[in-house]
Amino acid sequence: MNSLFKAGLEIQNYLNSKEWPFCFIGGLAVIRWGEVRMTQDIDLCILSGFGNEKKYIESLLGSFKSRIADAKEFAVTNRVLLLTASNDVPIDLTLSGLPFEKQMIDRATSFPYAPDCSLLTCSAEDLIVLKAFADRAQDWIDVRGIIVRQKGQLDIEYIFKHLTPLSELKESAEILDNMHNILKI
Repeated sequence: MNSLFKAGLEIQNYLNSKEWPFCFIGGLAVIRWGEVRMTQDIDLCILSGFGNEKKYIESLLGSFKSRIADAKEFAVTNRVLLLTASNDVPIDLTLSGLPFEKQMIDRATSFPYAPDCSLLTCSAEDLIVLKAFADRAQDWIDVRGIIVRQKGQLDIEYIFKHLTPLSELKESAEILDNMHNILKI
């Protein structure tokens, strides 16, 4: 089993032991739904809600190494906890609480990455929403790869239902324009 999957299993086992709702997003989910690409870290989100973040942060920092000196402060301010697995794989853990994030976690399913290593990942549609909202060059490459690989299997209505209000919140109509253009492929 490669180091990324081992690290994913380590954090997943920890979160399951706490019974905290979560799912993997980012590169691991792209491997499942899109074009396989190299990724150096693990991205996931836990449903912490708003106002309870310190409980999660303190518990996680008690079991995983931080990648920065002021990890607790950074996590409270930015809603991202930067950790390291025991095998030194970086972990970016988002503290989530929006209705979309809760629904994404509720819809997550396990995927076998290796023997004895199934990880809970977000759906292809939810990954597209996250990647499009992030609106970075690599994210659009990932969106295109997911759409090509999952052609005819995606719930496009679901994607726009969730991406539209997020794009409006970000005041970026270009996100929806980019999505429409990519769907033409």
